[in-house]
Amino acid sequence: MEDPAAPGAGSASTNGNGNGSGKGKQTAPKGREAFRSQRRESEGSVDCPTLEFEYGDADGHAAELSELYSYTENLEFTTNRRCFEEDFKTQVQGKEWLELEEDAQKAYVMGLLDRLEVVSRERRLKVARAVLYLAQGKTGIFPLTFNSMALSGPLGTFGECDSEVDVLHWSRYNCFLLYQMGTFSAFLELLHMEIDNSQACSSALRKPAISIADSTELRVLLSVMYLLVENIRLERETDSCRWKTARETFRTELSFSMHNEEPFALLLFSMVTKFCSGLAPHFPIKKVLLLLWKVVMFTLGGFEHLQVLKVQKRAELGLPPLAEDSIQVVKSMRAASPPSYTLDLGESQLAPPPSKLRGRRGSRRQLLTKQDSLDIYNERDLFKTEEPATEEEEESAGDGERTLDGELDLLEQDPLVPPPPSQAPLSAERVAFPKGLPWAPKVRQKDIEHFLEMSRNKFIGFTLGQDTDTLVGLPRPIHESVKTLKQHKYISIADVQIKNEEDLEKCPMSLGEEVVPETPCEILYQGMLYSLPQYMIALLKILLAAAPTSKAKTDSINILADVLPEEMPITVLQSMKLGIDVNRHKEIIVKSISALLLLLLKHFKLNHIYQFEYVSQHLVFANCIPLILKFFNQNILSYITAKNSISALDYPCCTIQDLPELTTESLEAGDNNQFCWRNLFSCINLLRLLNKLTKWKHSRTMMLVVFKSAPILKRALKVKQAMLQLYVLKLLKIQTKYLGRQWRKSNMKTMSAIYQKVRHRMNDDWAYGNDIDARPWDFQAEECTLRANIEAFNSRRYDKPQDSEFSPRSWSLRGLLQGQPVSGQADPAESAQSKARTAPAPRPCPAGSGAPSARQGFGTLAALVDVARSEVAQQRRGRRTLPTSL
Repeated sequence: MEDPAAPGAGSASTNGNGNGSGKGKQTAPKGREAFRSQRRESEGSVDCPTLEFEYGDADGHAAELSELYSYTENLEFTTNRRCFEEDFKTQVQGKEWLELEEDAQKAYVMGLLDRLEVVSRERRLKVARAVLYLAQGKTGIFPLTFNSMALSGPLGTFGECDSEVDVLHWSRYNCFLLYQMGTFSAFLELLHMEIDNSQACSSALRKPAISIADSTELRVLLSVMYLLVENIRLERETDSCRWKTARETFRTELSFSMHNEEPFALLLFSMVTKFCSGLAPHFPIKKVLLLLWKVVMFTLGGFEHLQVLKVQKRAELGLPPLAEDSIQVVKSMRAASPPSYTLDLGESQLAPPPSKLRGRRGSRRQLLTKQDSLDIYNERDLFKTEEPATEEEEESAGDGERTLDGELDLLEQDPLVPPPPSQAPLSAERVAFPKGLPWAPKVRQKDIEHFLEMSRNKFIGFTLGQDTDTLVGLPRPIHESVKTLKQHKYISIADVQIKNEEDLEKCPMSLGEEVVPETPCEILYQGMLYSLPQYMIALLKILLAAAPTSKAKTDSINILADVLPEEMPITVLQSMKLGIDVNRHKEIIVKSISALLLLLLKHFKLNHIYQFEYVSQHLVFANCIPLILKFFNQNILSYITAKNSISALDYPCCTIQDLPELTTESLEAGDNNQFCWRNLFSCINLLRLLNKLTKWKHSRTMMLVVFKSAPILKRALKVKQAMLQLYVLKLLKIQTKYLGRQWRKSNMKTMSAIYQKVRHRMNDDWAYGNDIDARPWDFQAEECTLRANIEAFNSRRYDKPQDSEFSPRSWSLRGLLQGQPVSGQADPAESAQSKARTAPAPRPCPAGSGAPSARQGFGTLAALVDVARSEVAQQRRGRRTLPTSL
């Protein structure tokens, strides 16, 4: 950002010559004029209309399917169709796909799956392409037109489909049919084979440049599985009961371990880590990430389902219901006008001395009028009337715009009393009453305790700890304040979970073992637990490589393996098309990773707060906070309005019509949308992710301050979209107390926006530096304490070793000889005979030591072997010794 103080600095030095000539007097207005022109240019450059964006789990159905394919893959649509028609004609004579009865269609699909089980990779790939063609929306058979090698030629239409609606309808119908016949399980086995294919991995490692041809089999398999997941996941009111049952069955199959196998999401996570480690650089990582995101969304649920689960869990814990639905509140908010961006730096240099400002008594009305410009809507203040401004006010406002007296150092003025209004008072009908704030205020139990501690120290001289009910000795206003705080007290699910965890740590024997429900989220966390750091690092590595601000480095991973063609472009048009395809490829990767991480964090936080904190800590340790800030350190408005797409090449449009002639102008024009949905979606997700990581974490908030995130985030306010601005303002609010008084003075418009849009926390001095939790020497202790609590939680719930102090032991020789571990209950028959055995006894335990420990056991290994040999010899000789008790 350019320093606006530069002109002012030069003018100040010129005035310091002490010359009585008029040159010194003329330089200051020049500096102010330069500053004013720079301000106009800045405000004009950020003039952005309000974006009509509706946030949701994902984009439209057609858009989500089109992002599965890169433009380089478009030629394979014709190959898929040719493979299907060759196979279909050999199996069905004289009929088309639509003419077959449902039983005949099922029989043909079963034949396809049988023909997948062949040794030849080429034959297997052809059958897989035929299945992919069905999943893409096959409805009929027409002669092929092999002119798709030319950019302007037809791509091969999909049978009788003449509209995108038809293609999507039959794609969904065929996907349900394919799933019911067991296609997903068959392709899952093939995917395991391709992942373990060492020959393909070694071949890709030897190549200097990996292209789309190195991942053909994987791309076909992942495309079929993605189409199945995405089409079945989509719910429609017209779905039959059979389809609804199939959807629930498919969700259960993906969520839980089937046939002693890990959940499907863990397999995809392992593909991501294998790709980032460099062992499998040919993996089509975009398709893997898209499929992983949709599987997590399908099995765990989207954002609306999360809200339903949150309401249910609060009811189960006996907590009061939520005051509002956060999704609906955000949808009803309006975007704010962006603040001016030239007032951040150098205001003190450009501002005239305070003595001159005090001498200008005539500018008081200008200052007061200019103060109204802090309204974030640039329309009217919420507390002002709808009365139009008088001519005198308009003139004074115009004078205020012509001077910088009211703009610079406004808060350093003496308190001014506005003159009484000259017009008659307004009638009640004409008064515009202010609107309420969008969010209900919240108060934590910790805030009430802190308030009472300060009040008791002031009025009584001692404290009562965590007692919030005893108010003896406190004045009446304190009673009213405590009553108000308790009315807005909010107990979160996380507070209850932390309290329960503390009780379990204190009383493990009396409370017993915790009953953990086997939910899809719990099963996923158990599977991810021991490899979770590697998963998070791998995702952030890919996100860094896909960020538009990252520079190409030799040690960075190659994420373009599934978009680069075998032969590089030789014409300008082909180069432009490939450039658009590469940028689109990166945008889709950013979208999938941001949505995946946000979903995981929200579901883990609802399942248990320490699961959320475990993932969050590993993201922070992997430098997720500076990575997101680096992503936003760009022209974010240009990124959101970027048009890296070619509508004519998007699926399913490219399958139903001939391609128009692509020219340089058509490629540069892109689509006609006001903004790019996926890029705005990605920005909001990354901001929400940053909020999740830094909320109530002072050490991480200081990371935002150290990395100078305030100007980066403030530039993001140029985008006039309410939800994005809300999360930017939240991030600015939590670090305002650390930014200093001068920053707050220079950004009063941003401070006003924070007050009007962000939820209020009573007794939260967010605009000042008076927070008792903001002591820098406590930051390291805060993170260490949190880490210790997380390790204790994971150890208690998931680490259950066999030699635990409280686990029962079995000293059964019969079970030991059969290979059973030394645990569980003792064999009754063996324990009855053990007293009469004359075999060598194990090494005795010391007196008073009780049962032998895991290390003592039977003493030495030799004694254990002697016991076993003696018992086997006695059984062979047929001798039985009666117990002495008889």
